[in-house]
Formats: sequence, structure tokens, C-alpha cells
Amino acid sequence: MSGHSKWATTKRKKAKTDVARAKAWNKFIKEISIAAKLGGGNPDSNPRLRAAILKAKSQSLPAKNIESAIAKGTGEGKDVIMEEPIYEGRGPGGVAIFVKCMTDNKTRTVSNIRNIFNKNGGSLGESGSVAWAFTHKGVIDVDATKYAEDQVMDVALEAGADDMATEDDVHEISTSPEAFDAVTKALEAAGIEMLNAEISYVPNDPVKLDHGDAQKLLKLLDKFEDDDDVQDVYHNAEISDEDMDAAE
Repeated sequence: MSGHSKWATTKRKKAKTDVARAKAWNKFIKEISIAAKLGGGNPDSNPRLRAAILKAKSQSLPAKNIESAIAKGTGEGKDVIMEEPIYEGRGPGGVAIFVKCMTDNKTRTVSNIRNIFNKNGGSLGESGSVAWAFTHKGVIDVDATKYAEDQVMDVALEAGADDMATEDDVHEISTSPEAFDAVTKALEAAGIEMLNAEISYVPNDPVKLDHGDAQKLLKLLDKFEDDDDVQDVYHNAEISDEDMDAAE
């Protein structure tokens, strides 16, 4: 796996069962609804909503589901107060883990997160305990078999991207969180499709795991992804393709 291990994780998610896909879609729908509620239903004037839609589309969430989620967020309904805590901890092999949640009950959520850590070879840490291990940035993936490196790089850098690297048939564009929206809009205007686009927590120094710890970590990540309050999980592990395949 490459640096922040996000692309390989995304590919693994896409290969999962329909049940797991439905769980992932429910998380996207929740994020889209909250984004629309907080900033309005027009993605052109609501960067958070636009980012949520891009991410949902990259995971094949149907357009009708996206439209329904926006309508739910902007419509009249039960006024539920949602919070977005981030929990930090360590996993097998000392891996740093960020767990981004969305919940209407933080007491329930922190209890669940602590329980998942404890039962799967990890431990919940204090706020800020692993934040230093990540950089908050935009990550955009483009199919390198469809678009030339120079073509994508010219558009991305002119729009404000920080860097671009090509690996495993994927152009990976890095941006600051502030420039993310402008870069994605520029790519769309140029007719360049994105495989994945999100504002992520990217590890500064990936930690290579042996087979045993890699399998334990992947099990831990699956437990987090199965929790309804968990929106995203970020880690700084470097996991081999063989270990990823063994976990399928």
C-alpha cells in the first residue's frame, strides 16, 4: 500500500458485500443531510455539502439517494442536534488511529468507541494524543489510465493544488482543505472524472506492520466501520497488498 493507505482501503471497501455497502451509504446520507442542514442545499455555495456529494459519488451512491438526503437536510422535520467528535487512540503495532464520528449521543458513542478499541487490541487515548501523526488535507484520486499526468497536473496546480503523485495507475492530488473545493471544481470543468475526493487526515510517517498486526488492525477497522456513529477512520499503518487480500 502507498503512503496514507486510503486508496487501497477505498478499493477494499468497494469489494465488500451489499450489506456493508449499504452501511457505508447510510453514513454518506447522514453527512449530506447534516451538511445541507447547516449550509443549505446548493453544493455550489456549500463546500461541505459539495465535498460530501463528491465522496458519496465516488462510492456509487445513487443520485436519487443524494437528492433525498439533501431534501431531508433542508426540509422541515425533527430537530435533532448532531455533534461531530473525533476520538484518538492506538491500534495493534502502535498504529495511530483517528475515528471521526457523527452522533446525537456522545455518551453512547464514546462508550462504543472505547469498547471497540479495548476488544480489538487497541486503546482509546486523550484528545491530541495522536493528532501530531496526521496532516489535514484534501486528497483527490484520478484514473491514470484515462488521463495523462501532465493534463491532470496542469489543471490541479493552476487551481491551487499542493502536489500530485502517480502510483498504481492513480494520480493522487494533494490540496490544503481551503483549496480542495476550487481544485475539484477545476477538474470537473476540465472534464476530468475523480475516482475519490475527500478532505482527509493523511499520516506523516506511515508505520509498516507485520502480518499478524496487519490482520488485527483490519479487523479493528471493520468493527469501527460497522458502528453507525462512525463516519470515517484514519490510520498511519502501511499494509501490504498481500495482507489486504488475506483480509477479504
